[in-house]
This record gives sequence, C-alpha cells and structure tokens, in this order.
Amino acid sequence: MLSIIIPVLNEERNLKKLIPLIYLNFKKNFEIIIVDDNSKDNTPKLIKILKKKYKNIRLIIRKNKIKDLSLSCKIGFSRAKYNLILVMDGDGQHDVKNINKILTLHQKNDVTVGCRKFNSKQLKMGSLRKIFSLILIFLINKFLGRKVSDPMSGFFIFNKKIYLQNKKFFYFHGFKILLNFLYRTKNLKINECKINFLKRNNLKSKMNLKVLYYIIMFSILTFFNKKFNEN
Repeated sequence: MLSIIIPVLNEERNLKKLIPLIYLNFKKNFEIIIVDDNSKDNTPKLIKILKKKYKNIRLIIRKNKIKDLSLSCKIGFSRAKYNLILVMDGDGQHDVKNINKILTLHQKNDVTVGCRKFNSKQLKMGSLRKIFSLILIFLINKFLGRKVSDPMSGFFIFNKKIYLQNKKFFYFHGFKILLNFLYRTKNLKINECKINFLKRNNLKSKMNLKVLYYIIMFSILTFFNKKFNEN
C-alpha cells in the first residue's frame, strides 16, 4: 500500500496526462494526494472530474501567498494513510514506469532516492540546467557529505515513521524536501534507484534564484549545525 504525494502549482495540463498514466502502470493498492499551492489554473475542476473515473484521489489546496513545495509536502505527509510514501513532481518529468522499480529496490530501506542519470543521452534536460544541477550537487556533497548521487531529486520513497520521528529537525522552506531526509536525520538506510528523467511538458523549468537561495540557506544551516554537534 502506497501514498503518492504530488505537490503542484498550475499543472492542470500535465496532471491530465499524469494521473491516468499512474493508474495504467501501477496496479497495487495506493492513493494519490495532490497538494495544490493555490493554482490559478483549473486544477481543482480537473481533479473533481478525474475522481469520477479514478478512485482514491484527494486534493488539498494550500491557500497561502507564499508558494513553497516543502510546506505542500509537509501537509501531504501528515494526511497520508499509508506508511510507504512516494513523492513525485506533477510536471511529467518523472516517468511513472519507475514507481514499480523504486518500490522493488526500497525493500527494507528507510529512504530510496530516484536518481537522474546525468551521463545518459536519454536525460531530457537543458544543458544550462544540467550544469547548474551538477554544480549544486558537487557543493552539497563537498560540504554536507555524499549520501546519494542525486540529493536534489524530487522523486523518492520513504517510510512515514521516519518522517514523524525527525520532522522537528526539518527545514520546511524551499523546493528540495529530500535534502531534509538525507542530511537532517541520522542512521538511515538509504538506497538509490536510477530513473528516467523526461522532458518537462510545459518547457518551463522550476529552477530559479528562489530555489537556489533556499538550497544555500539549507546547506549553511545544516553545515553549521553538524559542526556544532561534533564539538
């Protein structure tokens, strides 16, 4: 049994394709929780229509002026019915065919990360974004320590009890919630799963200066917290 959390903002067009694909490719018992950051499109209307055909879909609207993926995920985690929770983007870049793969590799681990294959020709990512991502990954690995090959992934699975035990240490700001599981928890069994990373359907990347700011803030706070605990 699996809870699939999809934080979204103005992804009506992509959700229209994504949700049917999940039901087509994943046959086990699961629920989908869409956490909408108060979109300006017709996401609520779309979910209402889809619920007539597909069971176990829930929509949560986070009505806040500040758009924040981590806070959306936090709400989704607290509402999830099942112990196994999968996080994925709603923009179509995460291949739903990888859901079964990451579940199989998860087994007795606490967190399993879907890592993008940066050296693969199949990686559907612009050159500038790829370089930017690799630089950030290098800096995170250097200052916080390497946990997995892609610590900035938005596709990962974890056990809910791990979140409940550690959420008081989490930094709920920004767009890379996975960093909390990797660097603000201790003694976790972490695994990784190589995934397909598809082309973003609306061609607009979420990577911007705001995302960078929160990653830098998280890294600085975590680095000094780590040093403080060591002394």
